Amino acid sequence: MDDIQAGSSGTGRSAVLNRTRPQTVDRRSLRLAAVLLLGGVVVSVAAGLLHAESHDANDHVASFTAYAGSGIWTAAHLGQFIGMALLSAGLIALWRALNIRHGAAAWSARFGALSAALALALYGVLQAVDGVALKHAVDAWASAAEPEKAVRFATAEGIRWLEWGMRSYQSFLLGTALVLLGMVIAATRRVSRFIGYLMALAGVAYWVQGWIIGAEGFAAANAVPTLAGIILTVAWTVWLLISAWRRNEKAAGHLR
Repeated sequence: MDDIQAGSSGTGRSAVLNRTRPQTVDRRSLRLAAVLLLGGVVVSVAAGLLHAESHDANDHVASFTAYAGSGIWTAAHLGQFIGMALLSAGLIALWRALNIRHGAAAWSARFGALSAALALALYGVLQAVDGVALKHAVDAWASAAEPEKAVRFATAEGIRWLEWGMRSYQSFLLGTALVLLGMVIAATRRVSRFIGYLMALAGVAYWVQGWIIGAEGFAAANAVPTLAGIILTVAWTVWLLISAWRRNEKAAGHLR
């Protein structure tokens, strides 16, 4: 009987220790997340450089003329979608790597990963509208006879406004994913908390983008938050990759 009680007591102490022992970062998932995230940034930036654009994106006559003349429009938008898919997959892998199972931080991380998945789904619809539907609409406008041009232009402009709405809410969702996961990193310090701060700031930049695009379209006011978002995202993804690589090297050194 005493042995049973002693065993039960030992089991209880073990359970308490398991609940209180801090979880560690999943190193393999962290490294995968870092590679996916930086890869997504590189692909997105490269695809964005192929994106035909006029000086003022809200000048629809100039913009639609540039789009109609682009021979790689659809391919460029497919590249942007691939970049966002890699970035979103990286955020979900980062949630897995942080390995937080209990408390408010765990729920914040889960909602961050869910926001990343929803942002990718909305981005897929966005690229179908922008990369396919808008391209066909501007091509039809550019080749239409003069009496038909006004109707074709109105159709293309309606698709453009639909693009604004989708882009606005996609930016809100992506920004939410970055803010939530960034706050979790800053609070738990599973990796450098400064990576979390940069992620959260990038998320705020995406929120500002979402608001401006929803209210004004691709206005000049969007240039500053867009540039800030890009710079901050490049900074934290590069930092995360270096951190993940060094963490794996240290782990390999301990095994030796």
